[in-house]
Amino acid sequence: MPDLATRARTLMELHTAPEILVLTNVWDVVSAQVVAATAGVRALATASHGIAATFGYEDGENIPLDLHLDMVARIAAAVDLPVSMDMEAGYGDPGETTRRAIAAGVVGGNLEDQMRPLDDAVAAVEAVLRAGRDAGIDFVLNARTDAFVRTGPDADRSVVLAEAVRRCRAYLEAGAPVVFVPRVVDREEIAALVDGVGPGRLSLISVPGRSLPARELQDLGVARVSTGPFTQRVALTALQDAVVDMVAGGTLPAGTRELN
Repeated sequence: MPDLATRARTLMELHTAPEILVLTNVWDVVSAQVVAATAGVRALATASHGIAATFGYEDGENIPLDLHLDMVARIAAAVDLPVSMDMEAGYGDPGETTRRAIAAGVVGGNLEDQMRPLDDAVAAVEAVLRAGRDAGIDFVLNARTDAFVRTGPDADRSVVLAEAVRRCRAYLEAGAPVVFVPRVVDREEIAALVDGVGPGRLSLISVPGRSLPARELQDLGVARVSTGPFTQRVALTALQDAVVDMVAGGTLPAGTRELN
């Protein structure tokens, strides 16, 4: 078993460093090994959507937790880097799910609030952090609010942003070191979020063709950017494009590398 306390400290330090932490989400052992072997990669994050899709499940805690954790454990055992797990909303018991994730070799994780009453969401954050302390590590919780995920297209964005800030501040006050606000790509909204929660505390997801480059997010004060399900889609896009070329009478891409 790796020294989880050391990996947890490393992951925490990566969040507080001046450079933005770029986390490429992985979904199985070979994707984890390829990403981990890439120059500049300092930590990994799993993607619940990607792992669920690998086994034929829809995202949203439809994949059985035992199966989800088994893949995460295989990923953590296959690399020498800190691993953060997408725990979704905690599978009904965020504290117990965190304990099991740590036992699988994980030292950080995402937790969705799903816009539950704020007191309940804060209690879930506290349960995760308590599980980390009980295990003797500083678990790096990326506390996620779904304020923008669950808003309608006609909602007042300023109202949604204010609610996101309110929730993020509550999670930070409860001890979460970083807070995650998916579905935000606009420069002004990102700047307002950083202003609301403080520099070096905000985590975002990179959306193909829409998000700002990581360097610009760093300049805005964002602590972390991840890729969610999109890296698996990048891989599947390359696969489908190769198949299209083959079916059309062509051949596989000349630049294909032996990565496994």
